[in-house]
Amino acid sequence: MNERHRRLILLTQYLVAHPLTQVSLTELSQVFGVAKSTLSEDLLDVKDTFDIQGLGRIDSQVGVQGGIRYVPMIERGNVRKSLNEWSQALAEPSRMMTDGFLYMTDLLFNPGWIDPMGQLLAHRFRDVAVQFVATVETKGIPLALACARFLGVEMVLLRRDNRLSEGSSLSINYLSGSSRRIQSMTLSRRSPVRGSRVLFVDDFMKAGGTAKAAQDLLSDFDAQVVGVGVLVATVKPQQKLVDEYSSCLEWTEFEGQAVKPSDWAWQLGLDAPTAKGDE
Repeated sequence: MNERHRRLILLTQYLVAHPLTQVSLTELSQVFGVAKSTLSEDLLDVKDTFDIQGLGRIDSQVGVQGGIRYVPMIERGNVRKSLNEWSQALAEPSRMMTDGFLYMTDLLFNPGWIDPMGQLLAHRFRDVAVQFVATVETKGIPLALACARFLGVEMVLLRRDNRLSEGSSLSINYLSGSSRRIQSMTLSRRSPVRGSRVLFVDDFMKAGGTAKAAQDLLSDFDAQVVGVGVLVATVKPQQKLVDEYSSCLEWTEFEGQAVKPSDWAWQLGLDAPTAKGDE
């Protein structure tokens, strides 16, 4: 393998590992130890390959603050496959628990299952200038981490209770829409979200009480919740406590336990770019 082939592989790996992150050509040329003119030629080849395979695009911005960023795309075949797999798995009668919940823990903490859903939500919200992804412990963590990785931003964890290791915290109490119990939510005053644009992500939504509490808590940090994304939302009640949300899957509770892809997620699977060889 010659030096340029090795550099193209490393450059591709670097871009894929830093989605939606703007980096200057000067910085990249220092990383790879080549002139910016040489790096520009490499980027053209990578860009053409991404375009042909439907893997995303490389945006360029000129000027003092200019640079490039990799904007990943998702393949429609992978979207449909993942949505179908989740729908079939969650529709299994054995996953229905006596208290009216769906058992999802094994799938939530499996990277092969959760990463495609994180990428799906990241694609949904990639144009709203998200600065942080927030979730409440515990089961929302894997989805939020996956979404944050594909958005190229940090994740912030909202706790169920105060932790001494996090110092002074701000707490609120709220009524959970699913369990109908009073619960607590806390966020350390040291959290970096103050004044930022936040995407709230969770694994499950029924009435939207948790998402609404997260909005209220984050507003005390002057943070704006610019979107709410969840893995599964129940069809009823139709009127949630948050105005807008996006769920990957919909659960028709008490009606055969049907789980199906949401309209926007399935449509995205139909509209997403097709990679070479994707039927």
